[in-house]
Amino acid sequence: MTKLNTITEQPSFDIELHEADKPLACLILGHGAGAGKEHEFMQDIAKELVAKGISTVLFNFPYMQTIKATSKRRPPDKADKLMSHFTAVIETCSKDNKALHNLPVFIGGKSMGGRMATMVYEAVSNVKGAIALGYPFHPPGKPEKTRTEHLQTASKPLLIIQGERDTFGTKSEVEDYKKRSVLSTDIECAYLDDGDHSFKPRKASGKTQEEHIVTAATLTASFIEAHLNN
Repeated sequence: MTKLNTITEQPSFDIELHEADKPLACLILGHGAGAGKEHEFMQDIAKELVAKGISTVLFNFPYMQTIKATSKRRPPDKADKLMSHFTAVIETCSKDNKALHNLPVFIGGKSMGGRMATMVYEAVSNVKGAIALGYPFHPPGKPEKTRTEHLQTASKPLLIIQGERDTFGTKSEVEDYKKRSVLSTDIECAYLDDGDHSFKPRKASGKTQEEHIVTAATLTASFIEAHLNN
């Protein structure tokens, strides 16, 4: 059963821990641009990860905290502020929270949160690797505006789990990136049948979003186990 604890050491943080009974590692996950840690996708993936022995930390970026406090929509903060907050969350969870102390640390996130993870994970010494759940390779309909420059030189372990028909980067687009060396050869990519940006497939595919979330959690746990001793 998932145990939820709110970490309140610093008022600028909005963090919750989903604690596994005998955790192998800790995974810190950032949310996507349009919904916070309370979103069903984030809660469901955390539940599945906990069942596989991965303690999971969810948190809200500062702009999402403001949205919650004011009930008014606003755009995400600039990348540098998002990255700074992600790094601060990693530091707090690594040093201040007894439940996570000494656990191997991985980071990741959904869409924007995953992108931010890939932009900070190599600079944080105790982070062993990253997982992007639906990486936003480019804005929908604008394939020329890629967000891949830093991925060419990624050297720490990185797993990208992508829906096959994700409008932010389809399977064929990602495979083309790999062929053209747009992505580092150290990056692992996995695809979910007919999944969209939130891993939701069309009914005719015979798959469900719930099945894909379970698969994504299984792939994530296997990736973490494979890189525990890096």
